[in-house]
Amino acid sequence: MEKKTPLYDVHLAAEGKIVPFAGYLLPIEYPTGLMKEHLAVRNACGLFDVSHMGEVLFEGPGALATLNRLMTNDFSDMAYGRCRYTALCYEDGGMVDDLIVYRLDDERFLAVVNAANKDKDVAWMADHLLDDTVMRDLSDEIAQIAVQGPLAQTILARVADEAALPSAYYTFEPHVAVAGCDCLVSRTGYTGEDGFELYCAPAEAPALWEALIGAGAEDGLVPCGLGARDTLRLEASMPLYGHEMDETVDPMEAGLAFGVKMGKPGFIGKEAIAAKGLPARTRIGIEVTGRGIVREHEPVFADGKRIGTTTSGTYCPFLKKACAMALVETGSAEIGDSLEVEVRGRKVEARVAPMPFYKRKR
Repeated sequence: MEKKTPLYDVHLAAEGKIVPFAGYLLPIEYPTGLMKEHLAVRNACGLFDVSHMGEVLFEGPGALATLNRLMTNDFSDMAYGRCRYTALCYEDGGMVDDLIVYRLDDERFLAVVNAANKDKDVAWMADHLLDDTVMRDLSDEIAQIAVQGPLAQTILARVADEAALPSAYYTFEPHVAVAGCDCLVSRTGYTGEDGFELYCAPAEAPALWEALIGAGAEDGLVPCGLGARDTLRLEASMPLYGHEMDETVDPMEAGLAFGVKMGKPGFIGKEAIAAKGLPARTRIGIEVTGRGIVREHEPVFADGKRIGTTTSGTYCPFLKKACAMALVETGSAEIGDSLEVEVRGRKVEARVAPMPFYKRKR
């Protein structure tokens, strides 16, 4: 049976269309509709319930060594108040998950994992802890709300001290009073926009949500569902576990080399990734130039030869065109090259496009 987030009743009251997702009941959209929700995030601000995400705390003298052994990135030089994107791999280099790690202090780190993978991740990490490390799954003790869009800081400053908010991307403040709620506030997100993610006690989440709705009403803030979250992340070319990456894809193939530090001492999967040398597959961006919308799991062709398969695809509301991502044979397609994607037995014309498809103005 699916779980309910602390904001479930709030979504019902706002007439959110509830669907099962990653073991939870969440709104896929509100009466405003996916298109308006998407454009609100690009032009003003959107509010997302991401309480289904998992949070895992690592503590103890061995916590840093454990994280550096478990994960592909290097956290040795990460200062307090910073967070870092990373992959978690199996011994063969395939990905268990992608996640973000927050450094709270010398011996305390918070890892935020994908909801659908939480139980699998926790079990894998628990089986590979080094000495002097204690790991605790805090997922049921934390609610998470994302405030995303160019007006996110303006709106958040109406219910919090603006000077207390994190000022740089991928940084956080552990204790910020937001509408009277004690929150960990990070400058992170999954939309391609500026924004914040707020972590708070589940009991305080409904009041915090309503305060944010009130604070942003005059600027066009709207609640957003899973549908807009997916179109926004794809428009920004952000990978999603189960699509661009899974246990058969290593982080180099997924285009995540920036989060893999091959120069650090051994991490799980390092030897297998190194042994592969040049990745056999590459994640590319695709812009549809013909008629149609490309989805996932569709064959990609170059000069009549199949070179790979799409991993995600949709119509991008802000860009007003259909885009997709795909895993293809390395070297088989360069930016600007013509492609065809087979959609329900029909070849649709496309081209290789640079990623991200959308990049916000800074």
